[in-house]
This record gives sequence, structure tokens and C-alpha cells, in this order.
Amino acid sequence: MYNVLIADDHAIVRSGIAYLIDKQPTFQVVGQTANGTDTYMRVEQGDIDILIMDLSMPPGESGLITAQRIHEHYPLVRMIILSMHEEQEYINKAIHNGAMSYVLKSSPDSEILRALTQVSNGENYIDENITLTKKDLSQINSDGVDVNLTGYNSLSKREREVFPLVALGYTNKEIAAKLFISTKTVEAHKANIVRKLKLETRADLVRYAIHHHLIDI
Repeated sequence: MYNVLIADDHAIVRSGIAYLIDKQPTFQVVGQTANGTDTYMRVEQGDIDILIMDLSMPPGESGLITAQRIHEHYPLVRMIILSMHEEQEYINKAIHNGAMSYVLKSSPDSEILRALTQVSNGENYIDENITLTKKDLSQINSDGVDVNLTGYNSLSKREREVFPLVALGYTNKEIAAKLFISTKTVEAHKANIVRKLKLETRADLVRYAIHHHLIDI
């Protein structure tokens, strides 16, 4: 039995996917989340085999960044992106960042079921309505598919969790409660983030986050 986590900012979408999956004999939904931060923290608990995730879950971290972080730290979690974004840039970046499958929300339920079957067998699956060209494959396999995020990539695991919450305007107390850390620890992480990104104000941080597509507002 494969444990599945569903991440989408719309409750009705999560419920519909969960209903579909729970009817399958070898898959069970064990959790639902509505943003990137909560999704990562749920994966941290260690019992997720397959993640079905939207790319846009505002307000919060971009799903592309969440996918990248999960793939870096939990590479055994098999990710299926279920998105309304049909633009090739999103598809290429999602796969580059570790997704094994990309399915369009406009596609029939059968596409999700095919994706589940394929990734559970350790195989990639791309929606039948998506065509990957040689150029796309080259971009997916290239180190240059992402914008230059030298500063962001130097952030620690915890700093990357704090970053989108700061950008979205959460207070130190709110961030501490959400991440189960002290306010002093939050302050230390914020100072490190500003220093590493060479920023001066929260407004600078917000502009940086939006410019590099690190958050969805």
C-alpha cells in the first residue's frame, strides 16, 4: 500500500483527488496540505511515498521551490505535479526540480491514475496532452534551467522554510509557532537570510522573492 499526500490550496480539489485515490486498492491518502511550507513539514514526518502537488498555492512558497527542496532532502518521495499551468517553462522546471510526473488539471481522472501507477513502479509519466521536444529534454537535463539563485541556494534548510514566511509578512511569533522554533531562532534565521542575499529591508526581500518566482501571492 502506497501512502499519498495531496497538496493543493483548494479544499474541494483535495477532496476530489482523495476520493478518487482511496477507491484504488494499492493507494491510500494519509494527508492533505494547502501550502508549500505545510507540505514540506508533512513530508518530513517520513511516511509519504507519493506526493501529488499543485504548483500554485498562494499565498506561500512556489511549488517549484517546494518540489526542489523535497527532492533534495527526501529523494525517495515520488512527486506528481497536478497543475493548471500548461506553459512549457513550468513543466520543464518541475521535472528538472525532481518531479517524476506532470499532469494537467484539465485532463481526465485517468491521467492521475496512470501517473500513480507509473511512479509507483519507479517510472516517469507525462500527461498525454503534453509533448516534450528534444529542446525541452535538453533544458530539463541542463543546470541552466533555473535562474541564477546563488544567494538563495546558499540558505540552509531551515532558512529556506523561514524565507517565504518572512516575505509574506508573518511576524516572528507566527513563524516560530508555525515551524515549532523560538522567536530568537527566527530572528537569527532572518538575519542570516538578509546577509546571505545581501538585502537591507523586508521590501527588498519581497521583491527578490517575487522576481525569482520563489513565492506565490
